[in-house]
Amino acid sequence: MAAKSVIIAPMYIETVPNRNSPPAILLREGWREGKKTRKRTLANLSHWPKHKIEALRKLLRNEMLVSPTDLFETQRCLPHGHVHAVLGTIRRLGLDVMISAKRCRERDLVVAMIAERLLHPCSKLATTRMWHTTTLAEELAVEDADENDLYTAMDWLWARQSRIEKKLAARHLAEGGMVLYDVTSSYYEGKKCRLAQYGHDRDGRTGLPIVVYGVMTNDEGCPVAVSVYAGNIGDPKTVADQTRKLQQEFGLSRLVLVGDRGMLRQAQIDKLKDQPGLGWITALRSASIRKLVEQGVLQRSLFDEKNLAEITSPDYPGERLIACFNPLLAQERRCKREELLAATEAGLDKLARQVARRTKTPMKGADIGLRAGKILGRYKVGKHFKLSIADGLFQWQRRQESIEQESQLDGIYIIRTSESKQHLTAEDTVRGYKSLSTTERMFRTLKGLDLLVRPIRHRTDEWVPAHIFICMLAYYVQWHMQQALAPILFQDDQLPEIRKRRNPVLPAEQSESAKGKKRTHRAEDGLQVHSFETLMAELAAQGRCTYRLKSDPTGPTFKQVAEPTPLQARAFELLGLFPGKGN
Repeated sequence: MAAKSVIIAPMYIETVPNRNSPPAILLREGWREGKKTRKRTLANLSHWPKHKIEALRKLLRNEMLVSPTDLFETQRCLPHGHVHAVLGTIRRLGLDVMISAKRCRERDLVVAMIAERLLHPCSKLATTRMWHTTTLAEELAVEDADENDLYTAMDWLWARQSRIEKKLAARHLAEGGMVLYDVTSSYYEGKKCRLAQYGHDRDGRTGLPIVVYGVMTNDEGCPVAVSVYAGNIGDPKTVADQTRKLQQEFGLSRLVLVGDRGMLRQAQIDKLKDQPGLGWITALRSASIRKLVEQGVLQRSLFDEKNLAEITSPDYPGERLIACFNPLLAQERRCKREELLAATEAGLDKLARQVARRTKTPMKGADIGLRAGKILGRYKVGKHFKLSIADGLFQWQRRQESIEQESQLDGIYIIRTSESKQHLTAEDTVRGYKSLSTTERMFRTLKGLDLLVRPIRHRTDEWVPAHIFICMLAYYVQWHMQQALAPILFQDDQLPEIRKRRNPVLPAEQSESAKGKKRTHRAEDGLQVHSFETLMAELAAQGRCTYRLKSDPTGPTFKQVAEPTPLQARAFELLGLFPGKGN
């Protein structure tokens, strides 16, 4: 006969109800014999106090006799991971030391404002409230600050801006290197600041004054300085001020200034030629390119074997002209022109039908001309149409010769530089000019959803430049964070190396790793890929909680940071920071 298998179960406490008396608390032991469950009572604990029974119950369950939830209560829990990432990056870069070598109240407030532009960009009043929703105020000990303290700190920063920019230039600009410069504007809401003037508005907010500001970066797009001008100042007029800053304030005797065709015009180039050691790179405007075609200097046959060719012209003595042809850009411009021509023709046809219907009271020629002008102005291709206007008469036709003449320039652009072949090859010159796209990307970040430089409401001529300088410093931090976090962001982390060897004329192609990240939404280590904005939200999910002893409501508290998730830990690792477990 086979022996029965016996499985011994651990001891446990069981509550047995009684009808007319309190339930019995029994210490029991259980086991199994075959398919049957057996148990026996080892002791009656009904006379024990409740806390003693619970302690034995936890002991039998292999639990801690005193649970942290029984000892401590949570006072507050705040998002912390993104604060740790931003402040850690600021300290790793030494930006806080650049602002002031010695820690002080003003430096802490400025660093807090820079960090808050990356966390929750908002007004100065809202800033003093929003940073209490994270650990930022605690980290920098600015819990008691109000908006007046921030304005005082902005005055302090504005007085130190030149010194800070010199330190940034010493770190990121080098003798003989390229300096990228571009200008933009933002609308102003208010009436107090004298810098706010009516001018060329790039934001599309007609009826509001604007403030103009220009940013200098190195050839990789890292910002080093920003200058603020009145809204009625033209972009080219700011160039002289920038060259003075580069040579006199930053102490650079040899450099190459890169500006777009609207910035470095002939008048500015003539002034640059008078300054020894100062080179430049820009591009020709379409009218100048058309003139070279008419002179026979520029011909399509130059691009039969290569999409890049150097040409010379007596109109540009001592300069190099590098002609480039991009067939994809040519096709894009042809398609866009046809769309604009078709849209213009549709509007002109509609106007012609309206004029034809007015037989009893013919439409006046002046009214017809006014309406036709609005149509041509809307689509910007009026030069390709010939109009015949009189009272009650409106006819139009295409200027086919003008269209064909313009089509000859499709896909062609010319880079203009003072630099010799020994200093810059033709390919590197084109790459240098195309690097201006990094400053355009910076303006989109400053004015878009990330840092929100606008709307500008500050009242004084000092606060407006200080506000824009804070936004530039915030972008400086974000730029370095994006460079470090590139492996887990959608951006191409191999882009800096690819730029050095790819064809400078053809459209940029992504690396295989970047294509893989966009296709799978996963990095090489399997972690989910993010944009900078969503990664910051993911880091914010790491909280820091404040606890207090339940037994002593007035006693001391302590703080504890949650363990980072794999993605958070990877982000901190890429930023060169500790995981943020305690600080």
